[in-house]
Amino acid sequence: MTKMTHLTRTVTTAVCIALCVVLPMALHAIPNAGTLLSPMHIPVLLCGLVCGWQYGLVCGLLGPLLSCMLTGMPAWGYLPNMMIELALYGLISGIMISLVHTGRQMADLYISLLTAMLAGRVLTGIARALTLGIFMPVTLKSWATGYFVSSLPGIILQLVLLPVLYLALQKARLVPLRYAQGTAK
Repeated sequence: MTKMTHLTRTVTTAVCIALCVVLPMALHAIPNAGTLLSPMHIPVLLCGLVCGWQYGLVCGLLGPLLSCMLTGMPAWGYLPNMMIELALYGLISGIMISLVHTGRQMADLYISLLTAMLAGRVLTGIARALTLGIFMPVTLKSWATGYFVSSLPGIILQLVLLPVLYLALQKARLVPLRYAQGTAK
């Protein structure tokens, strides 16, 4: 595949939005799986990387909203912050993958992923402090615990799984090659 069409990007985004509903349901039997593994993050980040920032942004907004409406997960109280966080992940991962061109595909993927994951957490923490700080203080400790410590298994899973998924989609010719065959690693 040389280039993804608008239709291909739209269909891929729809599949990623559906995964935002299905993955949390599949992991519901595991206690605290939502917090530990962050299952919605995977399709949103993948959508941003594969389809671009516009589609990643839409996936990040609609994925948790649709999931909440159909399954009650996330709960309505968490929904606004989840939508902000996931929209930022989709937006930033899409922007970064379009800007970063090191000549090494894996470096591009990890730089884009790490930037999106870190910036998304920081910006969502700021938004949360501005909105919820009125009702209860949001401390640096609670932010770090909520966005890094308790979600560490999910962070590791994302950093391992997303490059593998991206490369598998390339190998299946569902995603265009980033660099000409044999010129990048």
